Parts: sequence; C-alpha cells; structure tokens
Amino acid sequence: MSEILRVENLAKSYDGFQAVKGVSFSVKAGEMKALIGPNGAGKSTCFNMLMGQIKPSGGDVFLDGKRITGLRPRQVWRRGVGRTFQITGTYASMTVIENVQMALISHNHRIFSLLPRARDLYRDEAMALLDRVAMTAQAERPCSVLAYGDLKRLELAIALAHKPRLLLMDEPTAGMAPSARIALMQLTADIVAQEGVSVLFTEHDMDVVFTHAHHIMVLNRGELIADGNAAEVRANPQVQEVYLGGGMLFKEIENA
Repeated sequence: MSEILRVENLAKSYDGFQAVKGVSFSVKAGEMKALIGPNGAGKSTCFNMLMGQIKPSGGDVFLDGKRITGLRPRQVWRRGVGRTFQITGTYASMTVIENVQMALISHNHRIFSLLPRARDLYRDEAMALLDRVAMTAQAERPCSVLAYGDLKRLELAIALAHKPRLLLMDEPTAGMAPSARIALMQLTADIVAQEGVSVLFTEHDMDVVFTHAHHIMVLNRGELIADGNAAEVRANPQVQEVYLGGGMLFKEIENA
C-alpha cells in the first residue's frame, strides 16, 4: 500500500514543557490506524498539529509526499484531510439532510451561492451519504432531537461529504453505548475496506482499538513508545508498564 501520511520528528513545546517529542510515523492508503495512550499523552496535540490548528515547534507533516506543515486547517482540509471530533459540531436547528447539504455546498465552493434555493442543492448526494451511514430514515429530523450515536453517524457523513483521502477521528465513540460504539466503528471499517479511505483515530476503548485497527501506535508523555500490529503492541514491555503493568489494557483485549 502507498503511503498517504508521513510525520517526521513532530514536536510541540509550551514554555519549555514538551507536549510532543519528536514523533514520527506514517499511515498507508486504506489503513485504519489507532493512536492510543493515557490522558495527557499528547494525542490531541498531535491531531491538532496534523490538521493545522496548532503550529508545530519542530518537524514536518507530508500528505501524498507534499509538505503541509504550517498550513491553515481549511488548507489542509482542501487537500483531502477530514476530521471528526470528540464533541459533535452539527447545526442543531437544521435537519439531518441540511447539515450534509451544507457540507456539500462548502465542498463544491457554493457557500456564497446559497440563495434563493440552497435547500435544493445536492439533495441526492446528501441522501446517498446518509444511506452510507444508515441515516436516511432521519433525514428530515432536526439534529436537536437526535440520539448521541446518531449525531456521530451524521458527523461521519458530513466528513465524507468532502471526499477525504485521510480521515482523522478524535475519540469517535466517546459517550456512546457499547452497541452504538461497535456499530459506528464497524461502519467506519467498512468504508475503509470498500473505498480505500485512510483513518487515523484516537480511542480509549481498547475493544474498539484491537478489533478494528490494522496497526496501533502508543503515545506516552509525548513520546511514541510503540508502533505495530496488535500482537507486537501487546508484547511491548513499555506499553505493559504504561497500562498499569498490563492489568487494565490486557484484561480488556485478551480475547480481541
């Protein structure tokens, strides 16, 4: 598989404190890769640097071999990087389909051409995206009445509206019931398998990580201490030490 994302010696310091310390890794086309670690390990800081929300103190980020370090978030997004967030950001007063239509309008550079019939733009495309995330039955419902798991599905449809080659998912199952977590991540895995979209995600649910990730990276105190498949990560002594001597992590994944 070809490499879509390459990160070289990425670092971030705040007044002498190193939040991220020379992190290097890659994500291949069609790969679903997880970045895990304890709270405060630097996962969100890494994501924010990849997407342009935070300027790195050092290092470089390459997308399809082209340097994107220092670009603004919208510039990174325009190059084919999408993102979902731990807390969903949909328009509560708009319907499900209108939220997806707005994403499609933006993707197609029609944001300044909304009047007089914005609600008629890209409806078929929006319905097709909702079908991919099993949300067509709720297309005309306002987002304010949706269950949290359905909001997560809608957020995924919105991200896919921009036709990303790489999707960054920050705690995609946070706050969801176990059955909804399984369904959302299986849906994401199916999209990866069917369409070749690459996914880099952070996650605290180890069942989700070890069930769906092709490869797993472990970050601790800003340093990358492991990068490999499930068996390699399980066997890594540093990972076992970070996760309470293996007690918390390996009880959860022993049957994965």
